[in-house]
Amino acid sequence: MIVSLVYQVARKLLAVPAVLLRGEVAKDAELLVLRHENAVLRRQLTKPVHYDWRIGCGSQGRPR
Repeated sequence: MIVSLVYQVARKLLAVPAVLLRGEVAKDAELLVLRHENAVLRRQLTKPVHYDWRIGCGSQGRPR
């Protein structure tokens, strides 16, 4: 378990400079890919998505 924790922390720390040093073209490409993935996932849903702001704030809100 400790190895997993150390791995996750190291991975997050190494990801920060990679994000900061990327060019604008790479950032734009990543945004396009993420928007496409989001659109594909939304098409697969049968009912509309209802976002609950409490879930993102760490309170005890439950997803609908």
